[in-house]
Amino acid sequence: MALKITAGCVNCWACEPLCPSAAIEPASPHFYIDPVACCECAGTYAEPQCASICPIEGAIVDACGGALNPPGSLTGIPPDLLEQARARIRAR
Repeated sequence: MALKITAGCVNCWACEPLCPSAAIEPASPHFYIDPVACCECAGTYAEPQCASICPIEGAIVDACGGALNPPGSLTGIPPDLLEQARARIRAR
């Protein structure tokens, strides 16, 4: 049972001080969650503290690869509209 930080991490340092098990470590190119130390905040908090503070959608995933802050959950932008906007930007 451990969470992972993906390449979407921008190294904002918001999550590291909140981790009750000190499982989050700075690493290159993005932060790393020690899978042995990570308890997903079970028994301490209702939700993982790293995900509750993370400002990046999809940066923290569970063991199955599911984003704790999936696309659209923080911005309110539906994923299909976001992809359309990205396609228009790439086409410029």
